[in-house]
Order: sequence, then C-alpha cells, then structure tokens
Amino acid sequence: MVLPTATLISDLSNSRRVAYVGLDNRAAGRTAAYLIARFMGPLAHSPQSRPARVAMIVGSLRYRAHEEREARFLHLFEEQFPLVQVVGVREGLDDAERNYRQTRALLEQHGDLAGIYNIGGGAEGIGRALKEAGADRKIVFIGHGVTPDTRALLIDGTMDVVITQNPQGAVMNCVRIFANVRDGREPTNGVETTRSQVLFRENLP
Repeated sequence: MVLPTATLISDLSNSRRVAYVGLDNRAAGRTAAYLIARFMGPLAHSPQSRPARVAMIVGSLRYRAHEEREARFLHLFEEQFPLVQVVGVREGLDDAERNYRQTRALLEQHGDLAGIYNIGGGAEGIGRALKEAGADRKIVFIGHGVTPDTRALLIDGTMDVVITQNPQGAVMNCVRIFANVRDGREPTNGVETTRSQVLFRENLP
C-alpha cells in the first residue's frame, strides 16, 4: 500500500510525493542577496581597494532547502553585484551556540564584513556575536522565520530583515492536498502557492 505524501518546507529529490508545500527557496535566496546588496548601498556597486564581503551561515549543507537558498544567493551576487565577495559557507546546524562561534570567527577573519545571511535557524547566536563585537549596527543581517529570537533581533535593530511564510497557511494547504487526494481530485486543486513574506521591524505582525 502506497500512502500519499506531501513534502513540507523542504522538497525531496526523486520522491513520489503528491505535492510540495513551502517557499520557493531559490527565490528566497535571491531575495536575501538582493536585499543585502541594497542595504549595503555604494559598497555593493563601487570598486574598493578591497571588495566588500558577505558571509553565509547555513543550517545544513545536506538540507535541500538550504542548498537551494545558498545556490541562488551566490548566483545573484555573481550576476548583479560582482564587486561583492561572498566568503565561505559555514555550517551552523541551526544551533545558536555554534552560530555564535561561527560568527565570532567570521568577524575575526574578515574585519570588513558587510553582511551576513543566516540560511537556517539559530539567529540568536549570530545576533549575540554581532552585539558583543559592536557590529550590530554596521553589518546587514538577514535570516529566515519569525521566532521569539528573530522578532527580538528585528525590534532592537540587530537584524534587518526576516524572510518567512505563514505556517498556519502551510498546514491548511497540506489538509487541502490530502482532502483532494482522498476525493480523487488533482492534489493541488484550490491550493494557493506559498508566498514569502519580507518582514522588517516596522511591519512585524
């Protein structure tokens, strides 16, 4: 017996799932890159004696959603902002303490760091490292998902942007998909495409 399955948040390659419910992670990565570059202003466009640097901290290099965000983040900088250097990806495993150590190491290695894209969780650790280094108003910090930690970081100005989705809407889409399968309809019939929400301090719900 084959049970119908839907993938949620991150898709699975070569699976027999009936539908995927979640963000377009390629678009999310491009959006993050574009926003960081725009926040950086002239640094992203003007030749410098040393190129402006942007870092990425990924939850897991084996997680498809994070791989897709990373790939498109890199691609947009190559395509539109070639003067910006994206430094090596660091794996944080969505752990705040590990992200804290990774961020401290990045700040020590790259004193001119201009932006950080946190592809996964554990934003609190990154924010703590930025505050301790006095860089929370100097470095553009963008991440994913509204949590108590990211909300607090947005409110105090450490974090600039959070890219998220409506979790209740995602769950309801899963319910609709399985109802469609049960009733013999196309799985995605009446299911709305998941849209990303770009949140700043000023438009937090």
